[in-house]
Amino acid sequence: MTRYSRIVGTGSALPERLVTNADLVRELAARGIETSEDWIADRTGIQQRYLAAPDVTSSMLGAQAAQAALLSAGVAAADIDLIIVATSTPDFIFPSSACLVQKALGAYGGAAFDVQAVCSGFVYGMATADAMLRTGMARRALVIGAEVFSRILDWNDRGTCVLFGDGAGAVVLAADDSPGILASKLHADGRHESILRTAGSVHSGAVTGHPFLTMDGQAVFKLAVSVLDSVARETVAMAGMAVSDIDWLIPHQANVRILQATGRKLGIAPERVVVTVDRHANTSAASVPLALDTAVRDGRITAGHHVLMEGVGGGFTWGAVLARM
Repeated sequence: MTRYSRIVGTGSALPERLVTNADLVRELAARGIETSEDWIADRTGIQQRYLAAPDVTSSMLGAQAAQAALLSAGVAAADIDLIIVATSTPDFIFPSSACLVQKALGAYGGAAFDVQAVCSGFVYGMATADAMLRTGMARRALVIGAEVFSRILDWNDRGTCVLFGDGAGAVVLAADDSPGILASKLHADGRHESILRTAGSVHSGAVTGHPFLTMDGQAVFKLAVSVLDSVARETVAMAGMAVSDIDWLIPHQANVRILQATGRKLGIAPERVVVTVDRHANTSAASVPLALDTAVRDGRITAGHHVLMEGVGGGFTWGAVLARM
């Protein structure tokens, strides 16, 4: 019998602290950084973001999102035999944030590891878990995107610090005899590593390199729109479907202009593109599962819908997963 994997539950978690554009403008002004609510909203579509308290980590947010997803799926933590956490802001160098989530959930014994593909991380994690479930290496998996990007932002750089937020999203995947994940495709091109990166590391007890996120916004925009279009078409074709068969498009929530441009290139109506960047900002690997959970819980995405999830981020990495809910 052919094995497949299906999404059977979704969940999310956000830090307590809500920071509106007005709040952020005031905080930046106190640092001598000039910006405005209109400048942020017009350039990015962002209205607010959530920022983690100093003692809140990626694994904590990931565990909260995982618990919500388990509740949604009606699955006990003890029944999970694979945990994949996509993050660029892990709690430690090691152990992995996935092992810390496993400890928090009490879901011991199964495989647990992190995936580092920056904003494409959740899509990479989904494709990996799907492959493992299809081959019988696991039966129930948690795939989590969790980030505290506020820790790696230069708050004196208005071009990047206004763009990001913290949070986590999760799905439960279960092995099934009917298709759920229909196709996935992953790509990377290391020649573009310099346009979006945090080029710091720990060496002999000291931080070496640049410890904050840097970005060439124009280069990222141009490349992101191009690869999100191409990988969407590639993934849909792999499933033997057409773009017109997609019910919902969930791209990485980086910038509303990228979302709009991607939808236009694919010919998908704006009302079929899930947008949460306005309320969450860019949460890197957490953005796609946060958007998915939002649309599931508000009733837009229902059983039988075809959902295309896309990620694009530093590396340069990109990919897509097509799922029947």
